[in-house]
Amino acid sequence: MANVNEAAASNNQFAAGLALGVDTISQNQSITFRKYKRLILPIDGTAFWVLADSLSPSAIFNNSPIDTYALDQNPSVVTPANTVQVKGSLHYTTDFTQDESEGFATNRVVFTSESEIEALNAIEQNTIYIGEFEGLKFAFSRRGSFYRQSNLFHYSGYAIYPAMETQIINSLQGFDYENLIVSNSLPVWLTLNQFFPMYPSYLVPDNISPPWCSVHITPSETEAMQATPYIDKNGSHFQLARDRVRLTIYGTRNFTAMDFVDYVNDYSINTDVIGIMNTPMMMDDKRTQAELNIIAQKKVIEYEVSYYQERVRNVARQYITSVFETTYPA
Repeated sequence: MANVNEAAASNNQFAAGLALGVDTISQNQSITFRKYKRLILPIDGTAFWVLADSLSPSAIFNNSPIDTYALDQNPSVVTPANTVQVKGSLHYTTDFTQDESEGFATNRVVFTSESEIEALNAIEQNTIYIGEFEGLKFAFSRRGSFYRQSNLFHYSGYAIYPAMETQIINSLQGFDYENLIVSNSLPVWLTLNQFFPMYPSYLVPDNISPPWCSVHITPSETEAMQATPYIDKNGSHFQLARDRVRLTIYGTRNFTAMDFVDYVNDYSINTDVIGIMNTPMMMDDKRTQAELNIIAQKKVIEYEVSYYQERVRNVARQYITSVFETTYPA
C-alpha cells in the first residue's frame, strides 16, 4: 500500500497530466470575467446588473439617486471593479427556441478551470462576474462534477438571453431612473415597508434574513375596469385597473401580521390610492427543511385591489424623492 507521500505524488502527477490535456485542447485559452453590481430601480423594484467601475461606492457622490447607501457610510472610494483572468477550457452547446413573443438561441456554457475561481465562489452581496468569449456573454449558476484528485473545476451556466440584455448596463450615462417599468400596482406595495422590507416576487435578494415580504401580482389577472382610459387636459393617462396580489411574509409573529393588515387598510382608506375589493385574511403557510425538522415563520395574504395606473406612477415618484437624496456634494 502506498504511503501518504507516494499517494500525494501520484495525485500531483494525475492532476498535472489533466492540466496539460486542458492546455492542449484549449490552446492555453483564458477567459476574462468582469465584475457587475446589482442595482435596484427604487421606483418599482426592477433589478439591473451594472458594470462595477461605472458605480461609485456611495450614492453620496453620484448624480443619480439609484445607488443606495447606509447611514454613517464612509464616503470614500474603496476598491475598483475587479477583472478576473482565468485559464481553462470553455465550450458551449446551442439550442434554438421559438415561441409566441421571441425567437432566440440558448447557449449553455461549461468552463473547466485549472484552479478554483475564488472570485466566483466568494459570497459578496449583490455581485456577479460576467464572462465574455467571442461576443458571448455568460454567467455561472452551478459548480459541479468536482473530483479533488483531478484539481479541475467545472462551472456551468447560460449565456445572457437576448431579452435580458436590457438589464445589463455598462454605463449609467443616460440611464432612466425616473420612469416606471411595471404597469401594475407593484410600486404602491413597495412603499408599504413600515414593518418589513417589501420586494417584488422573484427579486428577493439572496440569503437575506427575515423578516421580509415578497409581492407577487398575477400577470394574467391584471384587468381593466373601464372601457377606455381617461385623458386629462395635460395628456395624463388614467386607467382604472384591478390586480390580484399575493403577499408572502417570512419571520413575523401574529401581532405584527395583524398590524400590517391594519396598516394596509388605513392606507387604502386615507389615501384612496388603492381600493380593497375582497376580504383579505392572513394565513399561515408551511415551509420546511428536512435536515432540521422545523417549519419557517411563513404567512400569506391575498388582496384584490383597484387603482389608477397614473396615480400609481405619481405615488412611485413621490417615494423615490422621499427615500433618496436629491442634492449631492461635489
